[in-house]
Amino acid sequence: MKFTTSEWNGFKRLDFKFNDRDCILICPETPCEGKKWLYRTEYFGAFADMELVMLKNGYHLAYMQNTTRMCPECDTDMRPQFCEFLAREFGLNPKCALVGLSCGGMQAVYFTAKYPQYVACAYLDAPVMNYLSWPFALGVGQNDCSQEFIDNMGMGLSEMLNFRNHPIDQKEKLLKTGVPILLVSGDSDTIVPFCENGQLLYDYFKANGGNIDLIIKKGGDHHPHGLPDNAPVINFINNNY
Repeated sequence: MKFTTSEWNGFKRLDFKFNDRDCILICPETPCEGKKWLYRTEYFGAFADMELVMLKNGYHLAYMQNTTRMCPECDTDMRPQFCEFLAREFGLNPKCALVGLSCGGMQAVYFTAKYPQYVACAYLDAPVMNYLSWPFALGVGQNDCSQEFIDNMGMGLSEMLNFRNHPIDQKEKLLKTGVPILLVSGDSDTIVPFCENGQLLYDYFKANGGNIDLIIKKGGDHHPHGLPDNAPVINFINNNY
């Protein structure tokens, strides 16, 4: 396999192609037992404080380019192959800990619901759960990115009004997987409002005995992702992986 080597925040970075997609693997100085790894589903490098701590603790960090952040099914179906490739080529754990921020959160939801055998746990930070809320901004949200969705997914508002495969529509499958979820959100999110997105997932899980924890950031908007002290996120991953 061909790859280029560089440095990322003091760690060894490998860039390579997998099925014609750009991929990144960040390697810890000393891998932890079980060669555990974080799978950042979108926005590699953004708000990465927690991931830097996990790298210091021996976790690997991986990313595979998506065709679009809107999560077409082809991207979801490529993820198991990526996990198997990393296990085969680098000896990484067959399961990952998902790190899904915003659009990456909905990508993590679709992946976990369809392929739970590859997921140890999922950290969802202000995840998109309802396309009508974002990118169509039909509720209280203020960030209309509908044209990007139309361009990339080929569906407009008329189709979306009858759409029944939103991220939140995966809730039954997601619940049945038993995969532990940590949900983090600001209560003043103006882009992906919690009341129209994450809260729908949390309320369903709590009503049905699902394995989910919630951290609400008082006064928090969509950015910055993460927590002032990421210890709860780190502990969640360590305790469930």
